[in-house]
Amino acid sequence: MTDGTPLRVLLVDDQDLVRLGLRTLLDAEDGFEVAGEAADGLTALEVAAATVPDVVLMDIRMPGVDGIEATRRLAARPELAATRVIVLTTFERDEYVFEALRAGASGFLLKDTPPARLLEAIRTVADGGSLLAPSVTRTLIAEFVAEERRATAPHPHLGELTAREREVVGLVAEGLSNQEIAERLVLSPATARTHVSRAMVKLGARDRAQLVVFAYRSGLA
Repeated sequence: MTDGTPLRVLLVDDQDLVRLGLRTLLDAEDGFEVAGEAADGLTALEVAAATVPDVVLMDIRMPGVDGIEATRRLAARPELAATRVIVLTTFERDEYVFEALRAGASGFLLKDTPPARLLEAIRTVADGGSLLAPSVTRTLIAEFVAEERRATAPHPHLGELTAREREVVGLVAEGLSNQEIAERLVLSPATARTHVSRAMVKLGARDRAQLVVFAYRSGLA
């Protein structure tokens, strides 16, 4: 954080060694603080309510309340509105990841993500950004697009988007970064970023990950 306050991170995973590894990484870095740990979703909700972390690193497959349901419940709590969730998954084709994004996760990473990338990811979502691992996004979207289109439910504010904003939202849903969108549409990166930001405001998207969900539900991708 810009004021020097460390980012407080809640570690949620049913494997002790995974939590230990994450704690060791965060404890060794300036600017981070482990707010707590949990081995299942229900405990995660209790610890989150007590500590109000900035970011939750959430495993998906856990006993009892799994990571998806825990994310959904966390996102529904007003007192945790500023808390962001990063889903950590083992497999690129994890069938639950898109559901986790729908539930309110700000993005996802593979568990074998390099430490520097993980730390960058925590900073990104804490600053209000979102995280969609490029190596996973396109594969994941291709796998779920047919199902999502069958369940299309256009966003009520979809009509407020300009033609260019609709186009940009579709490219966000493809997993493109602002730089890639700028190159695709022959725009400046700043202009691409502005289009993304305006679309998020008009659709009430909390972050870029939620914008992807809206895009598929609205048939823009």
